[in-house]
Amino acid sequence: MSLTVSFEFFPPKTEAMEQQLWASIRRLEPLRPAFVSVTYGAGGSTRERTHATVKRIIEETRLLPAAHLTCVAASRAEVDEVVHGYWQAGVRHIVALRGDMPDMSRPYRPHPEGYASTPELIRGIRAIAPFEVSVSAYPERHPDSVSIDADLDLLAAKVEAGASRAITQFAFDTGAHVRLRERAHVRGIRVPIVPGLMPATNFKGVQRMAERCGAAIPGWLAERFEGLDEELDVRKLIAAAIAAQQVTQLKGEGFDAFHFYTLNQADLTYAICRILGIKPEARP
Repeated sequence: MSLTVSFEFFPPKTEAMEQQLWASIRRLEPLRPAFVSVTYGAGGSTRERTHATVKRIIEETRLLPAAHLTCVAASRAEVDEVVHGYWQAGVRHIVALRGDMPDMSRPYRPHPEGYASTPELIRGIRAIAPFEVSVSAYPERHPDSVSIDADLDLLAAKVEAGASRAITQFAFDTGAHVRLRERAHVRGIRVPIVPGLMPATNFKGVQRMAERCGAAIPGWLAERFEGLDEELDVRKLIAAAIAAQQVTQLKGEGFDAFHFYTLNQADLTYAICRILGIKPEARP
């Protein structure tokens, strides 16, 4: 079974972060990912950084970028303007998300003149141009959801609206990905379910992200990183081994596409891909 990978980056805020991002992109480009996604947050400056990053990827690399887009803090007209801008820049793939409120402390509230939900956003995107649209899925219950069944209802609505792929939130329980796929199949959802992977080098940082998105941190994972706060090289080795093992297990369950949340750091993702037998393309 051949494997397909994709990578997620976030737009840089400083010149140093810009250099790190592009070093990571150049490092991972020869692995020929199916696409690379660029995250997007509320606020004009973030939108502009996302657009600039995506545009540069199109102009300077052979990668296919997927631009994130959310419903948060913007009217329909403002979101539609972003969508038109992506199409004009050559983007043909959007990752459509509800998004979180800018301060992360308040519950989600749609903009009074904006798209109220991800299915509405997808229909708006598809009305403008024939984008490929990917969406999120949750192996474990979304923190704002009343139940896993409600999560599945929403995923089904997103697919009905035009989504062609679901990328999961990261989960360290391999069985959670398998159960999500089985529940989706029973629900009649037939789009590919692509597991999202978060290599846990900065374990404390991953714990914080997991708390926000409802991902469980198993006890065995915490034990692996215990006492290694000052041992970065050891943490990298452990993180690569854990992620490679998880992909191998998921591959055994029939998954053949994987999405890596790189955090703009290339070496760990590159190492995992090499462990999995994904070799870089020779540069011309």
